[in-house]
Amino acid sequence: MAGTDRGDLTRTAILALLGTVGPLSRTEIARELDLSPASVTQLTRELMGHGMLEELDLKPSRGGRPAQRLGLVGSAGRALGVKVTADHLVLVDVRLDGEVLGSWERPFDPASLDALGDLADAVESVMSAAPAAGQAPPLLGIGVGVPGSVDDQAVGTVNAPTLGWQAMPVGERLRRRLNLPVLVENDVNALAAAERLYGRGRTHRDFLVLTIGRGVGAAIVADGRVYRGARGGAGEFGHLPVDPSGPVCGCGARGCLEAFVGSAGLLAAARAKRDGGRQDETDPLGAVAALGRAAAGGDRAALAVFAEAGAILGRATAGLINVVDPEVVVLLGEGTADWSLWQAGFDRAVRAQLYPGRRDISIEVESWDDTSWAQGAAALVLATPFDAAGAAGEQGRLVRARLIEGGLVSARRTSKGAIA
Repeated sequence: MAGTDRGDLTRTAILALLGTVGPLSRTEIARELDLSPASVTQLTRELMGHGMLEELDLKPSRGGRPAQRLGLVGSAGRALGVKVTADHLVLVDVRLDGEVLGSWERPFDPASLDALGDLADAVESVMSAAPAAGQAPPLLGIGVGVPGSVDDQAVGTVNAPTLGWQAMPVGERLRRRLNLPVLVENDVNALAAAERLYGRGRTHRDFLVLTIGRGVGAAIVADGRVYRGARGGAGEFGHLPVDPSGPVCGCGARGCLEAFVGSAGLLAAARAKRDGGRQDETDPLGAVAALGRAAAGGDRAALAVFAEAGAILGRATAGLINVVDPEVVVLLGEGTADWSLWQAGFDRAVRAQLYPGRRDISIEVESWDDTSWAQGAAALVLATPFDAAGAAGEQGRLVRARLIEGGLVSARRTSKGAIA
């Protein structure tokens, strides 16, 4: 049994390596994982037989025979990702290689008496809308991203004040209803998983993901792993104390970062400057978009709101960088649509407050749309085969079993087709 476990871990390590750095030759795999060439040849042959790896182009050589490179097969599996918000759900169907096969939006009320039943209904509706078996990669599991803390991905009990959820058994209820592996995580941590698979995390093992929009969040990736803290609540950047006499935050405390630079904070600042007071705050993101249009049109008060928010965010970000010492910072979220309005105040403040030697750190703003949150949730499942730390627990074992089973079925189908 021990030998089987070791083989499974080594196969996972090969998948993880190719999933994070891209295609490599067998020689490069052996060198990176400190394996013998014979072991790599045997294990990659098995993974190709399972339909999870494929031979790609030949890598040019400076001498001798060119090396055959191996890469992941995107069609080896897919996952559904769900982003839960205070008024709707965003759902996506994503292949192992990151390609989005479909996206959907559903209304949602987290205060409903049967909110988790409604959530399961929405997932089932998407599952029935997705391509039938045989026309799409096998479904490996469901990933759910929530704006709150999660005790454990594989358990999925959620505390999310913005949703009104306290100890909500999201993972347990969905697994019982859907009969599939389910992983639940803080939505910003889920984005970090996606960055690790498909974004900056391919080439950086220590980085920060920051999000701005309705709220403010952070994910800390250290040595290639998302740091979750003792109770799964690490990264609540929006609740960093900024000013004890500042406005009351949604968490109940006074003067949190989010109370200044989240969407409600921006609108409050606009009202204080007698600009935007008549905007409809039942849709805060829409109201912030209107404020952004006013600023882009040259409205001085609106421009000042974003410049001040940028400076506050910049100082807080510099403090986080000084504490964590990442290689790079990735900035995401709905708020980045107006980043040109934040940037001047942010850049001056962050560089001024950074510790000497860290002032040249790269802070990269990525493009954004509403499905990005759900893609992060799907990445929780798709990252599981690459999860050497075992953060996904028993649910991760079930995902890997479905991946291998689906690969074998696909390989048998391909083999029969070739014979025919």
